Amino acid sequence: MATDKVSDDTFEAEVLKSSTPVVVDFWAEWCGPCRQIAPALEEIAKDLGDKVKITKLNIDENPNAPAKYNVRAIPTLIIFKDGEVVDTLRGAYPKNQLAAWIGGAVDGVA
Repeated sequence: MATDKVSDDTFEAEVLKSSTPVVVDFWAEWCGPCRQIAPALEEIAKDLGDKVKITKLNIDENPNAPAKYNVRAIPTLIIFKDGEVVDTLRGAYPKNQLAAWIGGAVDGVA
């Protein structure tokens, strides 16, 4: 399973109503650090399989969700479980730190 794209239109169905935890990567095409962490998120999505869904939301094309969740800098990663925010991480981190953060949050709420 690779990362999926979500939009303001699909956010509620894909993220808030998901039966599994969802990581939303708020990013933009012009953001260097966003592009830097993208391959790591793809690998983590494959490693974790069905335990978690990792999604990407382009903030330039979808202004509503970033505004609602107070995303002021990118990359911002937010983990949602049962429609609620579980944890937030801002900035670019190496794969091992991203995997530990996602794994810890997912295991902690599963």
